[in-house]
Amino acid sequence: MTNQSRISAQIAFLTEADKLKSVLRATTLCDASRRENSGEHSWHIALYAMTLAEYAIKPVDINRVIKMLLIHDLVEIDAGDTPIHGDYDPAEIAAIEERAADRIFGLLPAEQGKEFRALWDEFEAAESDDAVFAKSVDRVQPVISNLESGGVSWVDYNVTVEEIESRVGVKVKRGAPAIWEFLKAQIDGWFEKRA
Repeated sequence: MTNQSRISAQIAFLTEADKLKSVLRATTLCDASRRENSGEHSWHIALYAMTLAEYAIKPVDINRVIKMLLIHDLVEIDAGDTPIHGDYDPAEIAAIEERAADRIFGLLPAEQGKEFRALWDEFEAAESDDAVFAKSVDRVQPVISNLESGGVSWVDYNVTVEEIESRVGVKVKRGAPAIWEFLKAQIDGWFEKRA
């Protein structure tokens, strides 16, 4: 592969990645002024990981975690956002996302596409220490946004504290239990005020 064709493939991938900025998520910005897009979410959770890495239950390679977080939602270009509190078939979404990963990472030069795809697969499997922490951080940011915005998406999806515990808490506790302990007190307080 020549430099020209390699750069051309990489630019094609980066141009495709720009479409992530058009994928709207259920979560709003902290000020509730609008829904965030998946590009913003990916950047924000990468910043969360850099800031909160000291709370990972096991030591992590923060560079690998950030790479995972920057690419983990690229599949939403094809699949769209799947709100954690939404009603959907997980197997159907997984199949759509697999096809999207094949297509999107396939735009890159072969070895680079393979590297990115391996990071995406690792994030999805959530078995390595890096991926477990990355998954935790991915769940933390929407909680903070809801706490700051007055619970916009929690209200929209009629979310219960038990659903947050089972869909979010389990993953956050697995990778960053101190962060979950901090969040749980705030979540409980938010629901108590609404009771």
